[in-house]
Amino acid sequence: MSAFPYDLLRRWPDLEAPDLFAIDGADRLLLAEIDAALDGHSQPPSELVVIGDNFGALTLGALRADQPMGITRVRVHQDARSAELALENNATALAGALVFVAHEATAPHASAHFVHCALDPELVADARLVLLRLPRSLEQLDHWAALIAAYAADDVFVLAGGRIKHMSHSMNEVLARYFDTVQASLAEQKSRVLRASGPKRAEALEVLARYPMAKHHPQQDLTVCAFGGVFAGFSIDIGTRAMLEVLGQIPIAAGQRVIDFGCGTGILAAMLTRLHPAATVIASDQSAAAVASAEATMAANGLAQRVSVVRDDGLKHQPPASADVIVFNPPFHSGAAVHSDTSLRLFAEAARVLKPGGELWIVANRHLGYKGSLRKIVGETTEVLHTPKFTVTRSIRGA
Repeated sequence: MSAFPYDLLRRWPDLEAPDLFAIDGADRLLLAEIDAALDGHSQPPSELVVIGDNFGALTLGALRADQPMGITRVRVHQDARSAELALENNATALAGALVFVAHEATAPHASAHFVHCALDPELVADARLVLLRLPRSLEQLDHWAALIAAYAADDVFVLAGGRIKHMSHSMNEVLARYFDTVQASLAEQKSRVLRASGPKRAEALEVLARYPMAKHHPQQDLTVCAFGGVFAGFSIDIGTRAMLEVLGQIPIAAGQRVIDFGCGTGILAAMLTRLHPAATVIASDQSAAAVASAEATMAANGLAQRVSVVRDDGLKHQPPASADVIVFNPPFHSGAAVHSDTSLRLFAEAARVLKPGGELWIVANRHLGYKGSLRKIVGETTEVLHTPKFTVTRSIRGA
């Protein structure tokens, strides 16, 4: 694998910093496992399915010019929109080291290519080799594993890899629900691969029929729907509960444009729509699982025609100075890496989209102390509510 310039891979448009990398030991180990799995295979598959590729290392590594595996097409699902963009950016930048020109949408007749796929049966239909990065969420792994077992080929071979510090024995147990055989590799580069085969199709189809999971919350008279991996599942997390306490204090007039930024399952967007039926409400998230969950939540509560649910990298597709109010429960991590710049970058994105005089309402862990940063990035900031764990702040966009 030495001929491919892995060290030139970038995370962009995700957060970049000297201590953050676009490839790690788990990616390298998974690529080596493909070579081993296909070596000497009498009928090696020419197509590969990749799930959870962080920045494109797995997809592009499988299609590298010096690869001996014979892979000519990759179906790839990445939950984060920023991950899809990073893959496309890296494919363009490193084209000379690859055996394809671009992704399938722009070069369908290239000798080899990749294609973005939704998390649905088409992604894994008849697949014989599946590569996935183990997610931190067991619910997300459960959804992925069930989908593979239900619709992949009978002889499918799954290679699921991750960093040991983020792995648990529960991951083996999740895979064992849907596959007859699950074996763990030896540890290497602080990483490990779980190898699974023998799909249990009936069990998988039974579980998939339950998605999206749903729960009615009587206090809010709201049904929350969730697909595997979305934050807090169908529950209402304590940060969201803190924001719900003050939601009625947000000044929103008829016809104003309101964005639930990082909407998750869409709880805030749904409640804002009920409070202000004459406002335009947008629920935005970069996670495919979150967007699907928010769409299901709106449908379950009769709000599908009143809330626009969009998938976006930050708020890139929202015009400058276009929103009157943004509500936000910001992340403070980028993937598995905790990094304060993640939230600050998103605050700047919200400030760009807010009209002068527009308001950004944020709920965040108290210890993060965002008020000073919000004053600099957005404008005048006051604390509206504090609980033992969370604060809700109101920032007014300066001219």
